[in-house]
Amino acid sequence: MSRSEGSPLLLAGLLAGAGIAHFAAPRTFDAIVPRALPGSPRTWTYASGVAELALAAGVTLPRTRKAAALATAAFFVGVFPANVKMALDWRHRPTPLRAAAIGRLPLQVPLVLWARSVAEHAGTTEGRA
Repeated sequence: MSRSEGSPLLLAGLLAGAGIAHFAAPRTFDAIVPRALPGSPRTWTYASGVAELALAAGVTLPRTRKAAALATAAFFVGVFPANVKMALDWRHRPTPLRAAAIGRLPLQVPLVLWARSVAEHAGTTEGRA
């Protein structure tokens, strides 16, 4: 399997792992839900977990890959405020935790670009996946 053929599956795995984590350790995610969002942080945690699992399934299937990958790129942009909140909230934590929180911020850019690349290549790998 070439790198471009495996890329959608790797992206789906990342999304699925993150989605499962939202249910396995919801308090971690509740803490980074921006206060400006209405409702309970837990509702947002579970909703984003469901979204990640749905996106993972969509990226896995050749027929829905392009749309799901574009939605994934938008999702990565949409969760950026949670990463900003985490970086701000963790600014007084020990250095390794603070570095991890700050490191998540620029990581969103390659994630968005990766999802867009999967969408762009969806038509070229549909017959093989």
